[in-house]
Amino acid sequence: MKKLIKLKQNYEFRRAYTRGKSYVSPYFVIYLFATKKQAVRLGITTGKKIGGAVCRNRAKRVLTAAFRNLLPRLQTGFDVVIVARPKILSVKSTDAENQMDRLLKAAGVLYETKTD
Repeated sequence: MKKLIKLKQNYEFRRAYTRGKSYVSPYFVIYLFATKKQAVRLGITTGKKIGGAVCRNRAKRVLTAAFRNLLPRLQTGFDVVIVARPKILSVKSTDAENQMDRLLKAAGVLYETKTD
């Protein structure tokens, strides 16, 4: 099982915004930046448009739960920055996971599920 590593430094977020590739959903925007590290690192940002602290923290929890479920199928060597949009407050983590699955497949960084 891969461990979830969080991005914390401002320059890591800015590098993903400026040099990364973006994928847009009604609920969030995903920025992918290829790195040489053998890990997947996640950063989540929520702005004041989302709401107060309670709403912003809920949005982060929903996005983290959705990402954590997709983590085993994700290729390593990427920094992933997710920017929440206001519609994220009206969805469950399973809906966010389906949207995230679709965007990451479009990006080509998500392995297909194995069916036996």
